Amino acid sequence: MADWLTYSPSDFLLFAPRTYYRLFALYNESIWPGQFLALAVGIAIAALLLRRDAKRNRAVPVLLAACWLWVAWAYLLTRYDTINWAAKYFAAAFALQAVLLIAVSLRRRVHLGPSSDTKNRFGLALFIFALAVQPLAGPLLFDRPWMQTELFALAPDPTAVATLGALLLSVRGRAAWLLMPVPLAWCAVSAMTLWTMGSAEAWVMTIAPAATLACATLFQR
Repeated sequence: MADWLTYSPSDFLLFAPRTYYRLFALYNESIWPGQFLALAVGIAIAALLLRRDAKRNRAVPVLLAACWLWVAWAYLLTRYDTINWAAKYFAAAFALQAVLLIAVSLRRRVHLGPSSDTKNRFGLALFIFALAVQPLAGPLLFDRPWMQTELFALAPDPTAVATLGALLLSVRGRAAWLLMPVPLAWCAVSAMTLWTMGSAEAWVMTIAPAATLACATLFQR
């Protein structure tokens, strides 16, 4: 028992921080220039979230579902699985999230509209943050190489955070709570991983889901 007390959380990490970040560099290199398509998808979703067009109610969840499926296969199964045995389970959860998004879309539980209240404004701000600000934090604030940038629709962290923002802005009632558990769970897993690695980026993955839950609870409608 005394020996166990000498261990720290980092002793249970399956990979070195350098290996974790290097994985993103290899991943980005392998999918280049797919980053431009990912950015275009993110901008398209942001534009749809601002429209009051019932015909496009299905587009946002379907586009988000495609992003979750891509991350599940291209990153979690193809890349992350090489350094983390749990990656296949994470990939299954991401695939489940895609199925749930499509199911909600088919049941027409998505209500697009311009941001007009606190909940909507926060949801839009969170989506834009994940799309345009979060990817820049590593290179600009934490001295990570640009090739290690994590982008929405390509990497799990910004995809989960952006989805939470989109859900706050466009989904109401039980459907919203149905779609939140997987993104929230991933944020928790990522935050624990980043905290264990000693990365300051863990703050993002801690504050974003906490703020989302608080906003969804306080401003239900």
